[in-house]
Amino acid sequence: MQIGLVRHGLTDWNAVGKIQGQTDIPLNEEGRNQARLLGERLLQESYRWDFAISSGLSRAEETAKIISSMLNIPLAPPDNRLRERRYGQVEGLTAEERESRFGADWHLQDLGQESDIELQSRGLVFLDDMWHKHPDANILVVSHGGFLAQLYKLVCRGVLSERIGNLSLTVLERKDDDWSPLLFNCTKHLLTKQS
Repeated sequence: MQIGLVRHGLTDWNAVGKIQGQTDIPLNEEGRNQARLLGERLLQESYRWDFAISSGLSRAEETAKIISSMLNIPLAPPDNRLRERRYGQVEGLTAEERESRFGADWHLQDLGQESDIELQSRGLVFLDDMWHKHPDANILVVSHGGFLAQLYKLVCRGVLSERIGNLSLTVLERKDDDWSPLLFNCTKHLLTKQS
């Protein structure tokens, strides 16, 4: 079993550095184009996907719709376990606004945000559920940067050191009782179009 993990495309809030969390912000035109670029890449590569699934927040769902349509694979109903971290009082704020209101250590305060452990737990439950329900399937999953970063801390031990880019692709393979990264946070499909 392989699972391809994709961060959704760019939104206007991403572009200005606002934390989105579970606020439902749509893709912008650049985000839609990014999704098409990943779809083009996946058409050329040897990975084969049986179906796609997303968090249900519109930015992830639209990204998944674009890619699944290009790959001609089914799009499963959304799964709320794939939603972005709930950020509470800091959703909608830029870095400057967060620090101005709550100080530089805002992320250490209880401002209604979901904990790392809560995020990791629902990520692992999702992976285990997919493994038990679809052990022979390859699944393309469209989710969110904060959620994916916490999931990668668990399953890509020691690999995570950079920001999870919009429309980045990570591929995990299930072997025995463990997940192994075959590809990590790759955005080469975006870089080739810029040069």
